[in-house]
This record gives sequence, structure tokens and C-alpha cells, in this order.
Amino acid sequence: MLHKVSRSFALVIQQLDTKLRNAVCIFYLVLRALDTVEDDTSIATDVKVPILIDFHRHIYNRDWHFSCGTKHYKVLMDEFHHVSTAFLELEKGYQVAIEDITKRMGAGMAKFICKEVETVDDYDEYCHYVAGLVGLGLSKLFHASGSEDLASDSLSNSMGLFLQKTNIIRDYLEDINEIPKSRMFWPRQIWSKYVSKLEDLKYEENSVKAVQCLNDMVTNALIHVDDCLKYMSALRDPAIFRFCAIPQIMAIGTLALCYDNIEVFRGVVKMRRGLTAKVIDRTNTMADVYGAFYDFSCMLKARQL
Repeated sequence: MLHKVSRSFALVIQQLDTKLRNAVCIFYLVLRALDTVEDDTSIATDVKVPILIDFHRHIYNRDWHFSCGTKHYKVLMDEFHHVSTAFLELEKGYQVAIEDITKRMGAGMAKFICKEVETVDDYDEYCHYVAGLVGLGLSKLFHASGSEDLASDSLSNSMGLFLQKTNIIRDYLEDINEIPKSRMFWPRQIWSKYVSKLEDLKYEENSVKAVQCLNDMVTNALIHVDDCLKYMSALRDPAIFRFCAIPQIMAIGTLALCYDNIEVFRGVVKMRRGLTAKVIDRTNTMADVYGAFYDFSCMLKARQL
């Protein structure tokens, strides 16, 4: 099921040893299900909000399911009893961590169902709920496994925010063109400096302003790099290190490609498969991470000239 709802995550999760891998896999599927409820625009708000708020209770109920989403996500929701059953077989420490994060994320998502992302603070808060909490949860699972010290919440949060902000930037065109209309999370405080409506960024006559706005968004994401490097440098377990480091390198690589690149508003911008394979193959130590971040930072800086 994990391979169907996220190929990229399924790839890095294979780095982990069996017990931790199972816990992280179930954690991811629970949050993916929560995300499916949040994303389904056909669900009325008065139905959606209570489901999001109570989701942490549903994971203890083997009989609970709620039909929503499309394609593989619909299968996940229809067959959620498999996820609940697997969750109930986890060690108590893993269960407590997953329940806590699910509860906090559901409440945060419910808050933003009725709230737009106006300010940069709103943007950081939304990204905290949908991704920073994933970072906190993973740190709790790593600690529960006995492999790592418990990382600080602020560093764990930055790990999630860096990935989430990269995705929000990269997916602008796909999200803005989605039918039915998708919610957008670029903060008004940033884009309103350049255009009067967020969708105006995709029009050719606004190309110069679009790229300026994009660079503003990328610069905002780069704020989290220092924390991410600190977080990764404290990891001891080689498997956990690779699991954490590979997505972070992919994120800095994606931001380097997006910076000053009008293609973000015209089509798909992503790292080539060969480069992705190289990152996966060559990421083993903190020196490898520093090297990759340095290379991609140089690439980004060269785009400014």
C-alpha cells in the first residue's frame, strides 16, 4: 500500500530496520489517510472537521473506515482497517507517539479548513501542522526505538518545514490548475507584493514578477537549512541518518532547480532520475550531506548572477 500512495517515501523507508520500518510505515499511512480527508474538497466542512479532530481515536478502531479520495488514496481509506490492525500490533511507545501527532495534526488541519494562509506566520503554522509534526513524530519514533536521543522540537519541526515548503513551491502549477480547485498555501504576504491574484503568476505577461515572487518563496524555505544540518549531524544510527538525509538533499536540489526558473510556472521542475539515483547511492555520512548542500547552494547562487 505504501508503494502506491508514495513511491518516494517507500524508497527511503527501506533504509530502516524492520521494527522501526513498520512503525514509520504505519505512521506515514495514518497521516496519509488524514491528509486524504483534508484534501477531499467534496466533503462538507461540517462532516470533515469532526473526522479530522477525532482521527486519533479512529486508529484504535479496527472497523472504522471513511470513503473519500481517489485512486490509491480511496483504496487506503476503504481498507483503513488494515492500517488500524497493524497499528494495534505496534509496541505501546510507538502507538503513543503516533496517536499524539495524529491528534495534533488533525486539530491543526481542522483549524486551517476555515482559515486562509495570509501571513508568513500562517504559512509556518500550517506547515508545522502538516509537516513539522511529522518531523516531531519521527524523532519520537527514533527515540522509542532506542536508536537516537530525542531531538528538540524546533529542529524536528524545521526538518518537516524544509520539505513541505519545497513541495509547495515546486507544485505551484499543478495545484493552481487542479480541478476541482485545490487550496493554495503560498502566503498572501509574499505573493501580494508582486500580483493581485495568486493565479496571475502563471501568465506570461507577469513572468518577471513571477520569478521575483518565486525567489522570495525559495529564500523563505532556505531559512530552515541550518536547523536541518544540525538535526542530521546529531543522528547516530546510519540507517536513520540515510532515511532523514536523502529527502533533505532532494529538497535543496529541487530548490536550486526552482530558483529564478520561470519553468515552475510553465511545467514540471524536478531533479533528473540519474541525479536522484546518485544522491541515494552516495549519501552515507554527514560529510556527504555537507558536500551535497554545498554543491546545490553553489548551483542556486550561480542562478542569481
